[in-house]
Amino acid sequence: MNKKDHKAEPGDGLRSLKSTMLFRAVNYELYIRPNKMVMIFGTIAIFSCIGYIVYMRHNSDNTKYYSAVTSDGSVDFKKKTSKWTV
Repeated sequence: MNKKDHKAEPGDGLRSLKSTMLFRAVNYELYIRPNKMVMIFGTIAIFSCIGYIVYMRHNSDNTKYYSAVTSDGSVDFKKKTSKWTV
């Protein structure tokens, strides 16, 4: 069956429509088959990044020290204290 003889039916998507080569070059994701290995790698990479960010936020919130710049310009680590405790 030739592509020219193929009649567009509902559910065919953008592949069945007439389009220019520029549109196909710019929007190539619409015209290629999905690659499952790339999708799996991308999903693992995104969730790894999110997990690392959550891990770093969790560890930074639980620290008992903070860095403070003194008047002479050096960085000093001071212990966190609460204004509510006596």
